[in-house]
Amino acid sequence: MQALCNLATINGAPLLNTSLWRKTDRGLCSTFAGSSTFTGLFCKKAFLGNNCIEKSGDLFVRATWRFFGGGGGKSTNASIEHSEAALEDVLLFYFQLDLETRVQYCLNTEQYDIAKMFRDKLNEVEAGITKQQQAKRGSSKSEAQDKELKILTLRADIKKAIESENYDVAAKLRDEVSKFETEALTASAKALAFENVEYAFRLGQQVQHKVFGYRAVICGMDPVCCESKSWMEKANIDKLSQGPNQPFYQVLVDVYADPNLLVAYVAEENLLASEEQDKGRFDHPYTQFLFYGTDTAGDFIPIRQLREKFDRPRYESPYEQGDDGTGDA
Repeated sequence: MQALCNLATINGAPLLNTSLWRKTDRGLCSTFAGSSTFTGLFCKKAFLGNNCIEKSGDLFVRATWRFFGGGGGKSTNASIEHSEAALEDVLLFYFQLDLETRVQYCLNTEQYDIAKMFRDKLNEVEAGITKQQQAKRGSSKSEAQDKELKILTLRADIKKAIESENYDVAAKLRDEVSKFETEALTASAKALAFENVEYAFRLGQQVQHKVFGYRAVICGMDPVCCESKSWMEKANIDKLSQGPNQPFYQVLVDVYADPNLLVAYVAEENLLASEEQDKGRFDHPYTQFLFYGTDTAGDFIPIRQLREKFDRPRYESPYEQGDDGTGDA
């Protein structure tokens, strides 16, 4: 993981040497400052400089590129699909990988106190990831079951209210039952989608946006749109033929097509797979820690942890043999 950023050391353990993580050779400048998910994760003790220092305030990640240009996309309106939630998801994953590496490094070098410090921070990051996943899946089987139990309780209360001739209370309780029935139905449908989803695209696959034209790489996926209502309104999701009830993908956008978009959240119907091998240059800072490299077809090979995160199988490229099928490299 040291290849991902410039690291300093404290008693031999690698640490970020600055609060501003710069990848100057490729133009990336990521700044950590105030976001809801990062709140509390790095504000008690932030690993800044060569020491572990107290730092107050929230943190978030803002990533931009120092150069402008490219402009290969068909429209600058691609920004409507920019997702802070998707970007946050990717960066939390990075922090998790980085901290796991640091913990193991300290254990290997018998620096147990520092290992414990990193393990505690890793526990906080993992708790943030779990909370994020629960919010995204917010409609799991358990939630649907909880709502069903609440409905049964309300119906019992309605019966008691009617028996005591308290009809106003009974009417209010019926309204609550109707509300919970709708929510339970939605929760069950979404939970079923998570279980039975079939994705048209895979992790690491290079795709093209049908509307905006930019090239991108799949780095995450959801069986339905898991963004907020306000984001869906801004992104005009209701105008899609399948609306929010279709797979949505986190994609890394080629910085030469759009240097500021970085991570977008795109509906399956708006993506198109490359019909031929795409070995053209694709630049994005996050490919370095999400993928091992590219296969013979030009698609990216996801690291094991990324496949496990989205429960996706390993993919073998059909282009392992030579173009003439003889097996020559």
